[in-house]
Amino acid sequence: FLNCACMHSKLSGCSRTAPSATLINSKMGVFAPFRAVGRFVSGRMGDQGRPKASSKDPMSEAEVEELVLKLNQIEAVKFGEFKLKSGLISPVYIDLRVIVSYPDVLEQVSRMMWNKVRSTDFHIICGVPYTALPIATCMSLGFDLPMIMRRKEVKDYGTKKAIEGACKPGQKCLIVEDLVTSGASVLETLEPLQLEGLKVTDVVVLIDREQGGEAHLKKNGLALHAAFKLSQLLDVLVKHEKVSDLTANKVRSFITSNQTQLPAATSTPTPQPAPSKPARLAYEERAKQAKNPMAQRCLELMARKQSNLSVAADVDTVEEMLDLAEKVGPHIVVFKTHVDIFDKWDDSIVARLQEIAKKHDFLIFEDRKFADIGNTVVSQYAGGIYKIADWSEITNAHLVPGPGIIEGLKSVGLPKGRGLLLLAEMSSKGTLASGAYTDSVAQAAQQHQDFVMGFISVNPAGWASGPAAPGLIHMTPGVQLAAGGDALGQQYNTPADVIGARGSDVIIVGRGIFKAADPAAAAAEYRKAGWDAYVASLQK
Repeated sequence: FLNCACMHSKLSGCSRTAPSATLINSKMGVFAPFRAVGRFVSGRMGDQGRPKASSKDPMSEAEVEELVLKLNQIEAVKFGEFKLKSGLISPVYIDLRVIVSYPDVLEQVSRMMWNKVRSTDFHIICGVPYTALPIATCMSLGFDLPMIMRRKEVKDYGTKKAIEGACKPGQKCLIVEDLVTSGASVLETLEPLQLEGLKVTDVVVLIDREQGGEAHLKKNGLALHAAFKLSQLLDVLVKHEKVSDLTANKVRSFITSNQTQLPAATSTPTPQPAPSKPARLAYEERAKQAKNPMAQRCLELMARKQSNLSVAADVDTVEEMLDLAEKVGPHIVVFKTHVDIFDKWDDSIVARLQEIAKKHDFLIFEDRKFADIGNTVVSQYAGGIYKIADWSEITNAHLVPGPGIIEGLKSVGLPKGRGLLLLAEMSSKGTLASGAYTDSVAQAAQQHQDFVMGFISVNPAGWASGPAAPGLIHMTPGVQLAAGGDALGQQYNTPADVIGARGSDVIIVGRGIFKAADPAAAAAEYRKAGWDAYVASLQK
């Protein structure tokens, strides 16, 4: 317990007087695992007189080589033939997750990484989940560095925070990662930190695989500080005859031949425009060609408001939803709801939402995803406790039941001037809405342009038949400022990719805005990113 008390005094700012070395090194039975933590926090010497991770002295060349040899010994670095996620066969595999089982290695890693950024200006650190979390924790304990943590999967209960820990807008945050290949995981961590108002300019890693990650991070305003590059690791292992020159050369050749590109959120290749492709029509020009009144109104609103942003209000309560609508309203053209997840619903709530929509000039889109036969969807759309057709200007539907679903919804919505979006593609991993199904949806929309105003789509520029008539609008969910995905299969694309490369019209953003510390500021940022991408696409 003395070791635990020592840790407590470190964290609380009390006296750091440590227990004697004799007591620390005594046998403590089941408490033996705490000895390494006690020595780590106290900053005392190790068994051979080597400074522990809390020492602020730069590591000597001999210590660096010792660390490389230990990483090889514990098989954190392996050589052979390994199939990567991309399908490539690599002659080297780096798995730093194993270091959590070797306290002495973890201490050396944290010390080496801290020394790489000891002169860098930052107030707080954040480890990239999951492998870098124990490294960041060691750096935090060893060098008095405040730490926050990013959740890889944001919970839908409790505080629902993406970033856990104490931080303030304006603080400079250092990202801690175990290794970098393309930089994708770092960029996934960057966005939620920025949404908290933190300034991020630096990243520290143990190993740079030298496959393009440093350049990718630099393009995003991040400086990479690597404890060592993979080539340096190879040099040490060759020097100590742990790998042969032949193996080392194979690895170097693999690195050179397999430079990464900035990661895309899905495997769909970025479409390349054909030389004869006509220039993109401006929203106001397309409004003149829209056959559905709501499509025309939406395109005119986008041009007038200079926004192509839709916010998904995937929150639990009506009050949260209305508060979000008030905050983001000035920046959006469409406010998307899931009415059946709210805690209550009645006509007074409808009136309040419509009042906010009128005040801030945006359209309401109930993301109902109708998917039943015609007669059933008529009742679902017009009646029930929600009466969706009475207040939602836009709704959507799957075409799985066939074109009868369009006719059924049209009988209710068309007299009210509503518009229907057909789900042609989805942003979730493994979706079946692709290929021939997408083609059938596009054909159905062409035949029902009086009521169908567009699509929920992911990559309309890649459709075999083209993105359909210019009067039809494409709205794309799963948008964040950095590409990536979550644990439930949602795939994220950037505004520039969605609007520019994929040819969509409206970006739908959920967690990137409603989980932000300042949803209004986040909405303004996404609005600018989406509109800038649209303006750039007009000039191509």
